[in-house]
Amino acid sequence: MQWSANRPFVPLALSDGWDRVRLRRHALRYAAHGWAVTPGACLSGHRFACGRPGCPIMTCHPALESWEDSATTDPGRVAGWWRRRPYSVLLATGWKFDALEVPAALGLRVLGTARLHSGLLGAGRAAARGPVAVTAAGRWMFLVRPGEPLRSELDHRLDVVRHGRGSWIPAAPSRMLEGPVRWAVPPELTEWRLPDPGPVQQLLVDALGAVRVPRLTVPRQMSTARRAA
Repeated sequence: MQWSANRPFVPLALSDGWDRVRLRRHALRYAAHGWAVTPGACLSGHRFACGRPGCPIMTCHPALESWEDSATTDPGRVAGWWRRRPYSVLLATGWKFDALEVPAALGLRVLGTARLHSGLLGAGRAAARGPVAVTAAGRWMFLVRPGEPLRSELDHRLDVVRHGRGSWIPAAPSRMLEGPVRWAVPPELTEWRLPDPGPVQQLLVDALGAVRVPRLTVPRQMSTARRAA
């Protein structure tokens, strides 16, 4: 067996098995709290493979063609998906929650503000605290109650995306090309409660005037294109 200075060599099949079990465990936990889950393509080298013949999509995308109809909270179906393959864990948005995806500069500012004591910020700002996921590429996703469109100050920005019906987000511990998805604020920390979108959007608008954010961090079409995948 080969060893490195940082970690032991692990046979690929065994490593995939550990990943699959861990991903399945998290998928089942999300489903148990009412968050609809769908399997995402598996990261294989420098691309994502979904198993569909001729699929040209190399980035993270749903493994099922009719993923939105198949997304479920049923534990039997969820466990079955991860029985043989280490699929990425994707969460369907627009049902239990929406996700407001923003660049890291905005995300860090908003998270720091939302963590301040409610006595300093007022009840409205304290109510903005909720689960926050972060990708290794520097995209922050604030989970909020569904249904409210983006405010005009945010809607015109190409680097701010609201994921609602027909969209999805990757969830921890899924791995993207740049690294794993993680929770900056785990849902357990907020007891799986979701904030109203209004206070969160207000914090984002306030942050726009306080930080310098590149205008084209991630073109919006890259995020919306995956919704039809």
